Amino acid sequence: MTVQAFRGRLLADRYRLDGLVGAGGMAQVHRGWDVLLRRPVAVKLFPGVEDAVTERRIENEIRTLAALSHPGLVAVYDAGTSGGTRFVVMRLVEGRTLRAEINRGPLALSEVRRLGAAIADALAHVHAHGVVHRDLKPSNVLLDADREPLLADFGLALTSGADRVTLSQQVVGTAPYLAPEQVRGGAIGPAVDVYALGLVLLECLSGRTEYDGGGVEAAVARLHRPPHVPSHLPSELVRLFSLMTAMTPKRRPSAEECARVLRDGAPPPVPLPRPAQPTRRLEAPADPAGAEPNAPAASTDPDTLASIEAVPDAPQSARRWLISGSLAAVLGLSGLAWSMVDTTPPAASPPEPAKVVPVPVAPPTLVTTRVVQPVAETRQEPAPAAPAGKEDKHKGKPGKGKGKG
Repeated sequence: MTVQAFRGRLLADRYRLDGLVGAGGMAQVHRGWDVLLRRPVAVKLFPGVEDAVTERRIENEIRTLAALSHPGLVAVYDAGTSGGTRFVVMRLVEGRTLRAEINRGPLALSEVRRLGAAIADALAHVHAHGVVHRDLKPSNVLLDADREPLLADFGLALTSGADRVTLSQQVVGTAPYLAPEQVRGGAIGPAVDVYALGLVLLECLSGRTEYDGGGVEAAVARLHRPPHVPSHLPSELVRLFSLMTAMTPKRRPSAEECARVLRDGAPPPVPLPRPAQPTRRLEAPADPAGAEPNAPAASTDPDTLASIEAVPDAPQSARRWLISGSLAAVLGLSGLAWSMVDTTPPAASPPEPAKVVPVPVAPPTLVTTRVVQPVAETRQEPAPAAPAGKEDKHKGKPGKGKGKG
């Protein structure tokens, strides 16, 4: 059925369709009117659903949204089937998408912090209920009349304990915002949403998509290089965006931690909480396997460089670049560890009295002894001059002249 055919149609004898708002791959969103409660609504239609996979995705979205309730999520009012067409009735958001906002130009830093904190709050609620959005992108963030963001479109959401709708090797999501583990076909968790949010916020600041291009090109690009984080940002944001878009999922903070840093300007959390290790480990070079100091062995981490080999269309030159880049990072960490050891001042030791102050001259007591000690020769009167010619006779014979005066 065409879009024009839906206009003016009354679904379930209650929801009148007044015009198309937007359309996607498998759904259309119409402005509607609830004739029973007399309020505007948004009606999402799924026309022409013929395969079981699409049907299960629709059910997944309806049940997921119905189980969640948060100011940062689009509320679901109703769902059903009318004339063979599935539909979902939601709150009508009067405004524009974040994509339309970015297309107008970069956003101010204060606005990015405000929007980012609100979206992260919504994600934290979603993750707390065991749901992963998997398709966070600017076009799935709606801005209402008060410019408050709302996270929408949970058609690709993954719920813990639910059956996967896609095959294990199928990549689901939008290529420019996929996390590295999604590209590699690895385990999917809340960290993929944090990664996507980091890219979205960086895009808000720059006005451009970080990983642009075709599907495969954009997807594999993040395995070649990290996104650019502007160095002029406040230090806590430079660190936060770097951690949010880290290659390893375990390094990324939670959505709740992201909201705290964005809202309060607090220092980002320390990534990868691990058991405490002795400080002396800094004195040793980096692990031969290329792990960071105090990091778990690479062989136990499912998100390793070896798993890149499973990515189709990844050029060999890119893999060599990644391996050499990792080696350079290891050497850099080693140099940092050694420099930290070399520049750390040694602990002070108790002073040794005999070595603290050098004595360049004889002790004062020795000088005093020479001055005041009675010496017979100092009080002896000079001997009478010897007669001429006899001086040599007594010279060098002490005591000879004593008593002869």
